[in-house]
Amino acid sequence: MRYGYWMPVFGGWLRNVPDEGMEASWEYVKKLAQRSEQIGYDLTLIAELYLNDIKGIEAPSLEAWSTAAALAAVTERLELMVAVRPTFHNPAILAKQVANLDLISNGRISLNVVSSWWADEARRYGVQFDAHDDRYARTEDWLKIIAGAWKEKSFSHAGKYYRSEDTILSPKPAKRPTLYAGGESEAAKSLITRACDAYVMHGDPPERIAPKVADIKRRREETGLPEMEFGMAAYAIVRPTEREAKEELARITNVNPGSAGYNNYQDWISHTKLEQQVSLEDYSVSNRGLRAGLVGTPEQVAERVNEFQEAGVGLLLLQSSPQLEEMERFAAEVMPLTASIAVG
Repeated sequence: MRYGYWMPVFGGWLRNVPDEGMEASWEYVKKLAQRSEQIGYDLTLIAELYLNDIKGIEAPSLEAWSTAAALAAVTERLELMVAVRPTFHNPAILAKQVANLDLISNGRISLNVVSSWWADEARRYGVQFDAHDDRYARTEDWLKIIAGAWKEKSFSHAGKYYRSEDTILSPKPAKRPTLYAGGESEAAKSLITRACDAYVMHGDPPERIAPKVADIKRRREETGLPEMEFGMAAYAIVRPTEREAKEELARITNVNPGSAGYNNYQDWISHTKLEQQVSLEDYSVSNRGLRAGLVGTPEQVAERVNEFQEAGVGLLLLQSSPQLEEMERFAAEVMPLTASIAVG
């Protein structure tokens, strides 16, 4: 299992706790990134949103690309997965920027391709917001230019949404950046299996994850492309006793209408196509992270992690609060157990 985590560019993950002790600042994310690679984490996901989805739109948040560039210069091993939304970026220019970042980081940049969901944010920043399936069609067009510019000496493309003519990109990336993406609609799964390298899922129990992995594997085999990696979002609560873990779970799941993130929740629900209805309790943390069930004692959480590995998950993208302290706990108390359970 590879362990990654969401960089808290929004100042936390809880929609009902104003101050989680991890401010949205360069000082905090630098400290977190440097410490995380020392204690065994493989990757961090840097989300791209120009408004704060967690604490409310007027709260501060960090910009993804400048943060990633700065982190590339102060880390040595950590993979930097930067979320990118095609509607916010010209593909040929973005391909050049990513290639430069990849060289700065010595091949540690990857992309999480997100076909957008937040209509209000797009309106406030003057960006086109398409209907659901049109967003994925746009993404496919966009990815063709990204991939072509990274590979070809000179690349041209004329599509419905984007075009480029004799694009020259030099120097190329140190290595071709991995393309991660997620989505539960037919449009999303069809595109991802044809154009990306890894499928990232919302949190769910292992018995729901296993058939999703099997479905994407089948689709991928039909394309004739190499096997994909599978990742999953999860919120982790590790405590000495099960009772203490459940008390923490209760504390973080009381989001009510009128709280800072509630309107964003309604916007997200109305512009996505999910396989399951998402409750306000689910929305207490992003990406259905609590449904993964990484809540309990170190032994219970370690057992659950190995169940996900058996289901085909090779990357966990963790959230916790406060992030640094809880990641230290997870690394010290859970990671060694997952290795021993797997061997046993």
